[in-house]
Amino acid sequence: MRRCDVAQDRLPATGNSKKVQVFGLALGTLLFALSFSAEAQQPKKVTRIGFLTSSSASDPLTAARIDAFRQGLNKLGYVEGKNIIMEYRYADGGSERLQELTEELVRKVDILVVQNDRIARAAKKLTATIPIVMASSGNLSGLAASFARPGGNVTGLTGNTAELLGKRLELLKEVVPKVSRFAFLNDADSEASKIMFKESQGAARALGVRFQLVEVKGSHPDIDAAFRVMSKERIGALITSPVPIISFHRKKILALVDQSRMPAMHSDQQWAHDGGLMSYGPNLVDQYRRAAVYVDKILKGSKPGDLPIEQPTKFELVINLKTAKQLGLTIPPNVLLRADKVIR
Repeated sequence: MRRCDVAQDRLPATGNSKKVQVFGLALGTLLFALSFSAEAQQPKKVTRIGFLTSSSASDPLTAARIDAFRQGLNKLGYVEGKNIIMEYRYADGGSERLQELTEELVRKVDILVVQNDRIARAAKKLTATIPIVMASSGNLSGLAASFARPGGNVTGLTGNTAELLGKRLELLKEVVPKVSRFAFLNDADSEASKIMFKESQGAARALGVRFQLVEVKGSHPDIDAAFRVMSKERIGALITSPVPIISFHRKKILALVDQSRMPAMHSDQQWAHDGGLMSYGPNLVDQYRRAAVYVDKILKGSKPGDLPIEQPTKFELVINLKTAKQLGLTIPPNVLLRADKVIR
């Protein structure tokens, strides 16, 4: 009996059991196909990127920087509305608006791209987890442990240094060799620029000139008062600070520079295109394009604190000869030869 039982256990499957096996296989295949289809239809996560600037949306300089950032993203395969969503915010020159806009973006974005270290500092106080990418910065104090290994959640690019301000002073002095009193028009709230100005005094002494700080303050700075101070102090030439509040009032400052017939040097080439005499500094539009590379690396898994902060290696000198002619100035040939762009 036992042998017979064993033999029956080893008999081939009956027709019914075959049908059960086929049905089970078909059911499994169907469930796998449905599972794969559901997974394929599952929408991919769309990254939300915040873009915060102190400037105005109507400023050509802002538009150029945003276009460069978009181009950088597109080149890396990111398309607005498809795999990324952009959240743009503009403070329109108002420092009090920055806090409100920063808080708003921190609540809804995956990555935050900011104009400078000042905005990055405000954002870092609100979040230690959302990656923050600076398009340009001047003071890394409290933001990064070092250029090579920032640590934390802030990284990006730098733009201005004391050496750069000293170089602007040197170039302007070559154009106006008889001038001995120079002014630096700055935002009183910008500690980075104050440090930069203080460290540039060595260059001023080497050139044998007096380099004086003239400050404006607040969202509605009294630019006219600043120029009255410069007139009283018999300032012969001006260097404008790269800080957002000064750039925001670019047209007003250029009008007063023209009215007072004062030779001036600026940090960004947009000033020269708008009628300023000279500009010298890194290509900030290109830095916004480079900021897209940081966004890409972070989205691919890199930690912001492991991405080295990039320092500019190329600086562009732009000279507006039309403005020089209006001021009765002759640009020395050795300065003109160094120009990357000449506006005629």
